[in-house]
Amino acid sequence: MSAPAETLAAWQRDFATLRSQAPDVAKAFGGMHHALMQPGALSKREKELIAAAVGLAQGCTECIHIHTTEAIKAGATREQVIEAAGVGVMMGGGPAFVHLPEVLRALSSETTPAK
Repeated sequence: MSAPAETLAAWQRDFATLRSQAPDVAKAFGGMHHALMQPGALSKREKELIAAAVGLAQGCTECIHIHTTEAIKAGATREQVIEAAGVGVMMGGGPAFVHLPEVLRALSSETTPAK
């Protein structure tokens, strides 16, 4: 299992625990996430690219991996992910820049199709 896959698997296990211990919080956030990530004026791909860039700007490793993977699944190219990550670095500065390798690790996972 690759490092990104291990990161996601660990997060999913932790989130399952959260759902059992704080079901109202998990349900509320999950509902908001589901509603907001549906295609609208922005496509799912665009929303996932934004979420990945914000995750990078905030230094959220799990967000980077989850939303990069989802952006690729929604049709984003490697180049689009890296360009969005550049915007995340611009918005987050040095602290975001040091998390940029997480984007590359997420792109190297087995869930990322070759161009």
